[in-house]
Amino acid sequence: MEKLKSIVDKALSRRTFIAGAGGIAAATIATELVGCGSSKHTPPPSGFTDADVLNFALNLEYLEAQFYLYAATGQGLSSADTAAPTGYTGTFTEGAVTLGSAAAVPGLTTQQQEIINEIAYEEQEHVRFLRSALGSSAVPMPSIDLSFFGPLAVAAGITGPTFNPFSSFDYFLVGAFIFEDVGVTAYAGAAPLISPAGVAAGYLTAASGILAVEAYHAAYIRTAITGSAIAAGSATAFPYITAANQVADLRAMLTVGNSGAPGTATGNTGAPGSSSSVETPLALPTSLTTPSSIVAADPVNALGFARTVNQVLHVVYGSPTVGIASGGFFPDGVNSIFAKTTA
Repeated sequence: MEKLKSIVDKALSRRTFIAGAGGIAAATIATELVGCGSSKHTPPPSGFTDADVLNFALNLEYLEAQFYLYAATGQGLSSADTAAPTGYTGTFTEGAVTLGSAAAVPGLTTQQQEIINEIAYEEQEHVRFLRSALGSSAVPMPSIDLSFFGPLAVAAGITGPTFNPFSSFDYFLVGAFIFEDVGVTAYAGAAPLISPAGVAAGYLTAASGILAVEAYHAAYIRTAITGSAIAAGSATAFPYITAANQVADLRAMLTVGNSGAPGTATGNTGAPGSSSSVETPLALPTSLTTPSSIVAADPVNALGFARTVNQVLHVVYGSPTVGIASGGFFPDGVNSIFAKTTA
């Protein structure tokens, strides 16, 4: 915890931090990174429904879809995919997207453009699928801040030019690395929350199908980063692999105190500040006897990791603080009864 706060304090004092935040006041960024409560949300009730679980997933899909669509086309989801559905009687309202410098990634090869197009399309369809499954119970899109990449990168210790995942394909890969790993582990962690009735109704099967696609996305992102480092001859020659590992380290620090056994539904964040205990760091492969250098898996049993709702919130809010309900990529919090961190 102290290490993270030290990193944030140093980041706040750096001029690159202000540049990465797109000119947002340092006090505002500090609130997002350190975390604050919000009167808009309350802790979830002791009981929750399958719709609540799916709506939490929908919040994450809104974030991913907006990121990839802007990267691919310079435009986000249509209003038909973000507004409250007909018949919605809930209390959550539709938010806006803060772009910062978000725009279509320039200088792409035909193959790179096709890759981003496919991922963007699939994330868009995940939003539409969940909204269709939930019907009038689907929550509208919450406010999303895509300018938060700058502050998050500085907190992770990423140096050099201001981090902007919309500025080049390599930077895009690091930005995608943030979301895909969280998406995969979030679905794995949420699976046990689905009720027996929900399992019988096919919700678990549907969620596992989405998890599989997210895992394919994560696999491509991780392979592209590692493959580029191999082609360059070393991690030093391709610094984006180091940046990705710094992101993994930050994720571990953000979820301090919430670690579980590797591969379990309780989640696994490993020792604070050590990505090797969370996700085997991206590295150039060496031999069959070493843990995976590409896949985010438990190095002992090669099982994928899971993150709890609390762990996911700590990452997307950009804060290790318990009791917060907003910040980071969701400046007003997620539109969910699971909006506040309770552990």
